[in-house]
Amino acid sequence: METVNQVSQENQLNRSMKRRHLFMLSLGGVIGTGLFLNAGYTINQSGAGGALVGYLFGGIILYLVMVCLGELAVHMPVTGSFQTYASKFISPSAGFSLGWMYFIGSATTAGVEFTAAGILMQRWFPDVSVWIWCALFILLLFGLNALTTRGFAEAEYWFAGIKVIAVIFFIIIGAGAIFGIIPLEDRPAPLLENLAPSGLFPAGIAILFVTMMNVIFSYQGSELIGIAAGESEEPSKNIPRAIRNVLFRIIVFYLASIIILSAIFPTEELGLLESPFVTLMDLAGIPFAPDIMNFVILTAILSVGNSCIYASTRLLWAMAHEGMAPKRFGKLSKRKVPFTALVFTMIFSLLSLLTSVIAADTVFVLLMSVAGISVTISWIGIALSQLMFRRKYLQGGGKLEDLQYKVPLYPLIPLICIVFCVSILIFLAFDPTQLIGLLIGLGFLVICYVSYYFKNKQTKANSETNIKG
Repeated sequence: METVNQVSQENQLNRSMKRRHLFMLSLGGVIGTGLFLNAGYTINQSGAGGALVGYLFGGIILYLVMVCLGELAVHMPVTGSFQTYASKFISPSAGFSLGWMYFIGSATTAGVEFTAAGILMQRWFPDVSVWIWCALFILLLFGLNALTTRGFAEAEYWFAGIKVIAVIFFIIIGAGAIFGIIPLEDRPAPLLENLAPSGLFPAGIAILFVTMMNVIFSYQGSELIGIAAGESEEPSKNIPRAIRNVLFRIIVFYLASIIILSAIFPTEELGLLESPFVTLMDLAGIPFAPDIMNFVILTAILSVGNSCIYASTRLLWAMAHEGMAPKRFGKLSKRKVPFTALVFTMIFSLLSLLTSVIAADTVFVLLMSVAGISVTISWIGIALSQLMFRRKYLQGGGKLEDLQYKVPLYPLIPLICIVFCVSILIFLAFDPTQLIGLLIGLGFLVICYVSYYFKNKQTKANSETNIKG
């Protein structure tokens, strides 16, 4: 069987991503819907205290996942990333299931981003249906992903830069508004009244567990570092640096934004369809700032969708070369882009067009739940792969000092990561609004395992027939 490491030179992806591309790709992948739209929804559901604790706890889980992925990606920098690691260090069936689970989650997230982008466009064009914008954005990102990897990486670098500047600008404006330096329309300076102890956990502590999926969805995308390792220069040096920088900035950006939103807006005001970031610009009365911020958020959301499409197509390409996806997905265009895999990924993004039939907010929450569950299962797979890799590496005579990047406190960190992620999935069963998404995610996981069993059984039967013949 042709593996990722045995792909012919003509069908190899180019290592054209530099360190700055890798860093901004992973950072930009998590600054989008999860922050600009989902943060307000999370505060609305769990209160300011619940959101802060949730995003901090989610940041801890993200750190555990990233260090596990870092050890694997530095030792074995391949485009298949955690799907390849699961196949090699857990079992082929685990790799098959994890790969398809992540593909579904990532492609579905792209659909969520298209839906969110369509919702934002209604600020300027309220009479145009959301699904029309979804279709236009799908065509736009399809064209961008059909370019060379270097062109995609360069565009994503600047998109991510715009998002980072926008978040910093928001934090400055928000801090000024909280203390009255920047007056807000129709309301006095809130100071820290909305952060009083009585308002931190209005729905109780228990709601924190069922809103954790929103947090996990927000942090989805950092694992792109692993997938992009197969197309990056000097992965042994660049991946550890990107992991350290990305984790710190993500947590700071999210926690600072949560504090500002919670201080300015009472929890009942924070909804889903209108970005609180844009609302703050409206209240601050800064000329054209709301429209500028809305445009920046739109760019951010499309950037995340772009990253998800990139991850999905590269994962399909890698699985095709491991015999876990149709071979045609393993072909590259003249521009070294997995074009067939790209077309297949874009078909999944058509999920966002359901907004023409069902209410946009209903589809948004359901897709967000399914995507969050998929990435949670993928995170479990990453931690378990690292646990098994280290064990097999040492049993095979490998020396710990030879690993260029090591998970500290092994095996405690991967075990804690697995326990945390499994706990989140268990608590989802007690939330009626996310139970459907949980059942869909787990149901698809079972389907993957069963499909691999029959696929493997059929392959063995064909081999035996050929031998007898």
